[in-house]
Amino acid sequence: MAATQPAAAAEGPTESSFATAAGAIGASFLSVAETAGAMTILLARVVARFFPPRIDGRELWRNLYKMGVKSLPIVAVTALFTGAIMVIQAAPLVKRFGAEGLLGWGAGFGTLREIAPLLTALMISGRVGANNTAELGTMVVTEQLDALRVLAIDPISFLIVPRFISIVSTLFMMTLFADLLALFGAAYTGQGLLSVSPQTFYNGLTAGLLNFGDVANGLFKSIVFGLVIALASCHFGLATKGGAPGVGRAVNATVVASAAGVFVLDYLVSFLLGG
Repeated sequence: MAATQPAAAAEGPTESSFATAAGAIGASFLSVAETAGAMTILLARVVARFFPPRIDGRELWRNLYKMGVKSLPIVAVTALFTGAIMVIQAAPLVKRFGAEGLLGWGAGFGTLREIAPLLTALMISGRVGANNTAELGTMVVTEQLDALRVLAIDPISFLIVPRFISIVSTLFMMTLFADLLALFGAAYTGQGLLSVSPQTFYNGLTAGLLNFGDVANGLFKSIVFGLVIALASCHFGLATKGGAPGVGRAVNATVVASAAGVFVLDYLVSFLLGG
């Protein structure tokens, strides 16, 4: 009997640890499922406002300016250095094999299909998505959304739909803008580091190795990324609880969810579109 008691005692904590771990995994899964379901419901409510269109025009233009125009400087800097980094990474291989004519294709392929949409999405997520969540969360905790309902103003039509359209449109336009600036930065970095003229760079870019499908691939990704950023920022903003600390938690949740969603969807879209 004495020999069996330690074994039983040792078995108890193991079973308890396993149950605790299983419970934590289950709770995490349910939390993710609840969030995904709430985002799906929010998306359905936003789409319903388009039939017939119920959008506040002034709020839409205000958000387009705030999210789009004011994001130009940070996107421009990011894009220019992205193109330069692509050339720096390709420089050793270009020098080793004398493949100056392929520099434009090497930098352009990765930039247009992958790097520019991805980095632009992360920048817009950090600047626009987090700010959108903070604004909506502050409105929730100060009961401004309740005041809109009292005035018979639909918060989804007045606040959410304009922000949703603005985020998706901003990311699409900023990706197109980033593509152009990244190629510009890559071309002149190649001239400075490798003595490859911009003309040679652009000839390699347009010699048939790259086509419209490569550009469309990145632009389609930008629309998908914009959808997930808009959904995450609006959902966590509307779900804010707990006053000012709750706004901080909502912003943190938005940044994490948006970044994770962007990478997961980037993999899925790349897999489905073949790269």
